Amino acid sequence: MIHVGLSEIKFAESPETLKTLGLGSCVGVVIYHAQRKVAGMAHVMLPDSALARTMTYPLGKYADTAVPELVKKMTEYYCCPLSQLRAKIAGGAEMFKSTRTLPLGSIGKRNVEAVKDQLTNYHIPLIAEETGADYGRTIEYFIDSCELTIHAIFKGKSVI
Repeated sequence: MIHVGLSEIKFAESPETLKTLGLGSCVGVVIYHAQRKVAGMAHVMLPDSALARTMTYPLGKYADTAVPELVKKMTEYYCCPLSQLRAKIAGGAEMFKSTRTLPLGSIGKRNVEAVKDQLTNYHIPLIAEETGADYGRTIEYFIDSCELTIHAIFKGKSVI
């Protein structure tokens, strides 16, 4: 099992599993190639690198840098045709009631929208998602089966 930490991007091939813990408002993004049995996962914290306070930051931190990096490595290193890549996402929760009324919307909602915008830019189909709500998630992506398992406290387990 390969653990993907906060703001990290990691890749794996079958029979490995990718896992990230503690997705609240963050979004777990998986881009995969089903036939080649390879995938990348990012633990995205924020929607846009324009929010960065420094010139250097982990590429997995922002949706607008994480998705391009996932695509780049999947297409260049793993030689996966862009047209055959697929995506699954989870997270983007509204963990605090006070954030639901912010003028720009909650950070979780903005993270989900930013990830979806990036996937659309690359014409990568979003096959499944479990986003929003008010609870945190831990996700595991099983490369062999292309299944994303989502664990949530008091909500149990779901598979997308």
